[in-house]
Amino acid sequence: MKNELEAFEKDIEYSFKNKELLKTALTHTSYAYENKVKSYERLEYLGDSILEFISSKYLFENFEKLTEGEMTKVRAYAVCEDSLYKIAIKHNFSDFLYLGKSEKMSNTDKKAILADTVEAVIAAMYLDSEDISVVQEFILQNIKDQVEFASKHIGVKDYKTVLQEKLQVNGEVQIKYTIINEEGPDHNKTFTAEVECNRKKLASGVGRSKKMAEMEAARKAIKIIENK
Repeated sequence: MKNELEAFEKDIEYSFKNKELLKTALTHTSYAYENKVKSYERLEYLGDSILEFISSKYLFENFEKLTEGEMTKVRAYAVCEDSLYKIAIKHNFSDFLYLGKSEKMSNTDKKAILADTVEAVIAAMYLDSEDISVVQEFILQNIKDQVEFASKHIGVKDYKTVLQEKLQVNGEVQIKYTIINEEGPDHNKTFTAEVECNRKKLASGVGRSKKMAEMEAARKAIKIIENK
């Protein structure tokens, strides 16, 4: 357990004084029930509030032209389940999550679990460090890009929607996503997606699911278009 936690700490760039607090933040209810230990549920509750506060503060201080309603929309996009899931994937949360036997055997989507775990780890970092600036640094490092994107495209749902709108501004076009590669074992696959417009390749992206790979390809395509 110790070596596993040290690897996780290295990934998130924070060393816990209380290793048990970190383990709790990574413990799903299924594991907690089977092993009679605490789960991350209470930490998740606190982490959700901290995340909302830090993201709200950042928006208030750095996006003066946004109205209250617009800031709310941007924040909702930047800290939604999909965004938190991306943070979990980026920092390999799934490699360190404590899941019970029943949960491991189920075919349920782990996206919600990983998103919840991010909030729990945020709370654990705050309680362990007793320093909100430490947590703020971690949060902003991971949501700044999402905030920046959402502030320019307020109200949009995802990168694929935005890309479609940009490409169809002068009329209908044919947009196609193709999974061109997949690697790794079934429980830890990595997919590569390619997006093309009217049979012309725009960009490719990598993700832990086909959808995430397509979203990453769309994000890169948007960046290329905006930088032209």
